[in-house]
Amino acid sequence: MQLREFTLISPTIEAGQVFKAIENAIPIELIHQMIAKSNCQSQRQRKLPAHLVVCLVIAFSFWSSAAMRDVLKNLVDGLSVQWTRLSQYWKVPNSASISEARARLGCQVMRQLFVQVARPLATPETPGAFLGGLRLMAVDGTLLDVPDTPSNARVFGYPGSRFGNHAAFPKVRLVLLIEAGTHLITDALICPYRMGERRRALKLLRCIGAGMLLMWDRGLHSFRMVQTTLIQGGHYLGRVPANVKFEVEQVLGDDSYLSWIYPDRKSKKKGATRIQVRVIEYTIEATGQSEQPLSYRLVTSLLDAQAFPALLLAQQYHQRWEIETTLDEVKTHLLGRKVPIRSLKPREVVQEIYGVLLGHWAVRSLMVQAAQLEGISPLRLSFTGTLQVLRRAVAKFQSAATDELPLFGVG
Repeated sequence: MQLREFTLISPTIEAGQVFKAIENAIPIELIHQMIAKSNCQSQRQRKLPAHLVVCLVIAFSFWSSAAMRDVLKNLVDGLSVQWTRLSQYWKVPNSASISEARARLGCQVMRQLFVQVARPLATPETPGAFLGGLRLMAVDGTLLDVPDTPSNARVFGYPGSRFGNHAAFPKVRLVLLIEAGTHLITDALICPYRMGERRRALKLLRCIGAGMLLMWDRGLHSFRMVQTTLIQGGHYLGRVPANVKFEVEQVLGDDSYLSWIYPDRKSKKKGATRIQVRVIEYTIEATGQSEQPLSYRLVTSLLDAQAFPALLLAQQYHQRWEIETTLDEVKTHLLGRKVPIRSLKPREVVQEIYGVLLGHWAVRSLMVQAAQLEGISPLRLSFTGTLQVLRRAVAKFQSAATDELPLFGVG
């Protein structure tokens, strides 16, 4: 039997060919716009053009356990099938070439692309996404290990210990703002470990506006969080640390009470004055005999006890934990590696993290679209199941005609 001869080709691979499966989540035209805006488009034709590298960086999160070359093979698998039928073969670039292409791309394209696509998608009909007409939002942070290289250590830093040692890996701090009813990440900040979570969370309030209810944990509570949320036109519902005390100004019918929060020294110098808050105190009984009851204190700008009873707000606050599920989706399912980030240089670390955020956006936004078609909550759908479907769909959609793509295609 004679072996078939293959012709080596260097095709021009368009982003629209590669990412048909997620074009409703991340429009191909937008990828090209961000590349043009960042002036990182090569003047000569390359085997790995900028738009293909953007798709590749996003695809790192779809096949996180695979090497870079294997991710690229998976990404163009549907096109490779068509080339094989024509007795053509595309030689996949080596790892060094991929790294050079990533360095040419930089991180600004990925950041700008995320800024352009990330936004809340829940509608008033989305179950559990609103409370009294207010869109439920949550803010929190996490840490990601990055490879232990001199440049990563210098830029991101290590956590220290009381014995003078440091952790095995440098760490990146990632602070996220999510829409609680959909798990969509609507804004994010990436910074070195030494920058505090509270400081970065304050900056994320730039995306809070009228008609939103922002929830946060006790580690993020501060006068400035309260003040800035109100300045932005939003409402808040946050837990308070045990050492913060409130004077009872007026007890309301649901046993919550009105009080005041006073400015810190820095805010006071800038002319800030006290702000009225409503305090809700409650206890959650432990299920086990050896466990102690958990005491909670919440502060909120929702002062009307009839429109927003204390019991309703106490129940709703625990939806803040949806952000923990979102963090698990990112860290466990999209970054399922021993060292989550694979990049050896800081700029590529930032680029890769934005790729992961865009990958999460693609999965979650398509889940929102699918849930809206069925009239159910997006949280009832399986994230891992959707990710597996998307992995298969990337290749299949590359060989399908546009009119065969009723849900995730163009139009």
